[in-house]
Order: sequence, then C-alpha cells, then structure tokens
Amino acid sequence: MDIVERVKAILLTPKSEWLVIERESGDPVFLFMNYVAILAAIPAVCGFIGLSLIGVVGIGAGLVFAIVQYLLAFVFAYVLGLIIDALAPTFDAQKNPANALKLAVYSMTPGWVAGIFLLIPVLGFLAVILGLYGFYLLWLGLPLLMKGPEEKALVYTAATVICAIIISFVIRWVVVLIAGV
Repeated sequence: MDIVERVKAILLTPKSEWLVIERESGDPVFLFMNYVAILAAIPAVCGFIGLSLIGVVGIGAGLVFAIVQYLLAFVFAYVLGLIIDALAPTFDAQKNPANALKLAVYSMTPGWVAGIFLLIPVLGFLAVILGLYGFYLLWLGLPLLMKGPEEKALVYTAATVICAIIISFVIRWVVVLIAGV
C-alpha cells in the first residue's frame, strides 16, 4: 500500500476506496505500523511546533503533549474499532474486528491530515472542522465493511460518533492531566 495514494483515495474517492479496503486483510500490526504511525504524527508534530515554538507553552510541556497525543491516537483508533465491532449486531451488521479496525483507522484520515493546521494555533479549529469529514467516511464505509443494511448506516454512524466524542473527551482529559497543557 502506498500511503500517499491511500490518503488521496480515501479523501477524494471514498466510495471506490472502501471497496479496495474491504478486500485487504486488516492486520492490526500492519495498519498501526504503516498507516497510523505515520499519519498520527502529523497532528502531534504540528501541535508541538504550534504550541511550543510558535505558541505559548514551553518546549518540555509541548513535547510531552505531542508524545502523549501521538500514543493516544493509537489507543483511540483501537478502541473505536472495538466500539464499531461491538455495535454491529445492534444495527443488524456482522461483527468483524478486522473490518471495524479498518473503518476506525481510515475514517480518521481527514483529522490526521488536517493536523497540519495545528502549526498555527489560531487555525486549530480548521483541523477539527476538516476532521468531521471522517464521520462521512465512516458512514460510507459502515454498510460495506460491516455488512449492515444501508438504512441503518446513519444511526450506526451516529452511535459510533457519540462514542468517539466521549472517547476523545476522555483522551483530551488524559493529555491535559499528563502534559499539563
């Protein structure tokens, strides 16, 4: 998998890219080493630069913040995959941990790429706004990868998003506690 091509395809032609992703193995080690490890570094590094070198926190606190944020991106992706899989029967979809993890990881792509805006702290809100595109990607991919009915995809997505928001608040709280930022 060429990561640049995958990012472009999932962002620009998600319907056809989900078909390609569906046929892939979904090996967690591969996904985390070859996708999450690279893309999750964008908001971590840019956030560090924006907060510490351009912003208002010291380099030490900014570095701790970046490391914790980077590591928690892996946790977030994994937990979101577990949630997608656990919710599947509720929405008449099939449980499939590998496909659930692929959905979690690839639907997070816009948020990670938009992390570039964290270089300039006042533009950080753009990262959040563009990250919302990930919800659309999730909605497109759920019926295909989890083999659920199209008519339940919106509610399945909404339930997943609510869980994701709760997880993200918990993760932000952990980052603030650990990094003090």
